[in-house]
Amino acid sequence: MLKDTFNRRSVLTGATALTAAGLLPRSALAQAAHGAGPAATLPARGEFVVRGAQVLTMDDAIGDLPAGDVHVRDGAIVAVAASVNAPGALVIDGKGMICMPGFVDTHLHHWTSVLRPLMRADDPKLTYFPVTAACGVVYTPQDSYRSVMLSLAQSLSAGITTTQNWAHNVRSPAHADAEMGAMRDSGIRGRFAYGNPALHPNDQTIDLADLPRAKRDWVGKDGMLTLGINSRSVDNFNASTRGGISAEMAKKEWGAARDLGLPITMHTSGIGAIKTLNDAGLLGPDVQLVHPLNTTEEDRAALAKHGVSYSTSPVGEAGRTGDIQFVEMIEAGVKMSLSIDHTTTYDCNFFHSMRMLHTCNLHRFGPKNKITMKRLVQLATIDGARDFGFGDKTGSLTPGKRADLILIRATDGNLAPVGEPYNALVMMAQPANVDTVLVDGRILRRNGQFTALDQDKVIREAADAAEGLKSRAKWA
Repeated sequence: MLKDTFNRRSVLTGATALTAAGLLPRSALAQAAHGAGPAATLPARGEFVVRGAQVLTMDDAIGDLPAGDVHVRDGAIVAVAASVNAPGALVIDGKGMICMPGFVDTHLHHWTSVLRPLMRADDPKLTYFPVTAACGVVYTPQDSYRSVMLSLAQSLSAGITTTQNWAHNVRSPAHADAEMGAMRDSGIRGRFAYGNPALHPNDQTIDLADLPRAKRDWVGKDGMLTLGINSRSVDNFNASTRGGISAEMAKKEWGAARDLGLPITMHTSGIGAIKTLNDAGLLGPDVQLVHPLNTTEEDRAALAKHGVSYSTSPVGEAGRTGDIQFVEMIEAGVKMSLSIDHTTTYDCNFFHSMRMLHTCNLHRFGPKNKITMKRLVQLATIDGARDFGFGDKTGSLTPGKRADLILIRATDGNLAPVGEPYNALVMMAQPANVDTVLVDGRILRRNGQFTALDQDKVIREAADAAEGLKSRAKWA
């Protein structure tokens, strides 16, 4: 029997050569580096028609259809109408379904997901910040890949078709490659927000030298994966675990990102961050802030003036100090979007997020609450796409846009019989009602099941990663 003469170096060398030659996807080198194979071979784009669904387009010019068809060809939406003539196209029966754009999540820490077995929401020593700080420093690229893949599988199952991977534990270029490789392999659309390693010294920049390489190697013309940076806070919120930097350090890091045309995102749950950024001349339309709490009227005016957007994660924010200032932001003219945050101590559930935001607004304003159910669904779809700068590409069922859409079973017991569809989505729907998920015209889930991705394998490898992290971090 011939001996196995391959080693890690030969695998990496071969993968590098094939990637450079254009014979392998960019993710192949990352997979070779962290010992993981692709989670799935993505389904081909084809031609099909969703027939007879209740269509919620998020496009004011088209409106909604009580019963209509959506025609997709080669990844693009061709037509949306009461009846579409498409001979030879595959037919997807949409009767009893709500057809709508996929959800757009603008802020999710995918790298933390494998740590959920180590956490408890009722024990301060086992909550998100202490666990991620202790275990984040021992992550390998393989751990990063497996955690991101677990979180992306959950996201797709919940109807999320676009995500911002808020990666604030990029320990090396190999870790960055692993996370971006998982995004490519899953088939989701999204942005990789490159950040610092956990517990990174506040007087040291993130790996600015790797940003051009990451952009060159991973950002393609198809628009499926884009690049940005996430910044440590300038208000010292959770500085012990996530870092708190000066305005001068922010100028250095943000300036490097802007030289490459990369957008910037930053947490701002504390008090004073927006004033600090505004005084330093750092605000601009390429900036997204996260967690709209504890802002002043002057802060909000500065955000609107400079075109800054804000992502709200209502499930987590409802437990923090300060009100969720969604209504105040809208009234000030600040662009808003919706996000999950993380999936360690709560689930990946955009329906719950919309519901929580509605409930918090109702609690604060009572009958004066003017945020409609449709407005909340727009927040979860087209507003998120606009936040990303993807509004011309996705976020609505508009002919010419890419086909990122979901079908929701309106015949399930927790929804049926459906009256006003937006009310049903916000107040009663659950991820389990998501039947079909398409991203860029690829059918990634059908009949509530993945078409290619091996979910059992993803979960098994995530469990192995969690055990390894627990052991290396000496986490009791």
